[in-house]
Amino acid sequence: MNSGIPALRAELDERCERIGRRVTFMEVCGTHTMSVFRSGIRAMLPKNLRLVSGPGCPVCVTPRGYIDAACDIAGRDGVMAATFGDMMRVPGRSGSLETLRSAGARIRVVSSARAALQLAREHPGCDVVFLAVGFETTAPGTAASVLEADRDGVDNFSVLMSQKLIVPAMLALLETADPQAPELDGFLCPGHVSVIIGADAYKPIVQRHAKPCVVAGFEPEQILRGLAHLAGQVAAGAAALENVYSGVVSLQGNRVAQKLVDQVFVVVDAAWRQLGVIPLSGQLLAPPYRRFDATRRFAVAISEDDDDPECRCGYVIQGKVEPRECPRFGAECTPDSPVGPCMVSSEGTCAAWYKYGRNLPDPSARGTQEVGL
Repeated sequence: MNSGIPALRAELDERCERIGRRVTFMEVCGTHTMSVFRSGIRAMLPKNLRLVSGPGCPVCVTPRGYIDAACDIAGRDGVMAATFGDMMRVPGRSGSLETLRSAGARIRVVSSARAALQLAREHPGCDVVFLAVGFETTAPGTAASVLEADRDGVDNFSVLMSQKLIVPAMLALLETADPQAPELDGFLCPGHVSVIIGADAYKPIVQRHAKPCVVAGFEPEQILRGLAHLAGQVAAGAAALENVYSGVVSLQGNRVAQKLVDQVFVVVDAAWRQLGVIPLSGQLLAPPYRRFDATRRFAVAISEDDDDPECRCGYVIQGKVEPRECPRFGAECTPDSPVGPCMVSSEGTCAAWYKYGRNLPDPSARGTQEVGL
């Protein structure tokens, strides 16, 4: 065990004890969610600290209407769909990309938009459609591939856009708070996204809602340090933006990547799974590049979101419930037979709970006397 971890645990315990009440922090990034479970951090947390997951898993926040549109296009003759692997098993209204591929559709798993563009170069006789699902981390790669296709005249390449922006979603959680859900006391902000957008991007959360925000990395010591800083702010009655990942994340972010994205995309209102339409939270291709828009090329509309009413993935990604509170979790919904995307994605909260957290004690069963309240 890293020698810094015992000291950070003691610091976190002391600060949570000083808070004197139950406190709820949200880890926004799916990679944080997996790291918290894999490292055993969740079992180390003080009894009055609840750590909930947020809408930072790109596959999990993608509405079912997008999956249906992707399946529609991928099932057509003369089309090859290129997608990240996490998207393959996400169920739509009439199946998934995986079931389509097993029926003969040409669907390839790729690691980047650039790899999808290369498929278009290698298969000039078919239309290659890249399923652009992701946050600010993947947006520069998608933008660069569109620019390259434009420059080189690769006209059999197009993109089905589902690029999302994380800060508007975090603000939406605070501005449309459910009175039945626990109030959020602060955010553990994502490391990868912050490399692109910079730590200063979270200032509106602090300024408008007085919620502490701490940017942290993914190693156990970094996560515990981030939580300790959040708890320290709450204990002091403060709300500030802190960056404990400064060796990787700057205040302004990657200006080159930002300029590239601003050139190729425009910011638009976007639908999120069970969060509805969040203003200025998505990206579409800018007018000079709209010939690469798959919805235009294939005359496909992305329908309204329509989730399985018994799947609580949409509530999980808002921090309203834990996966084990879903009636289907671990029963009808497992990694082998997923009902919702939170059980499919490698960054999905339900997948993390299923693999690592099913035997953790239920915090709802803890009496207030256990935390000295």
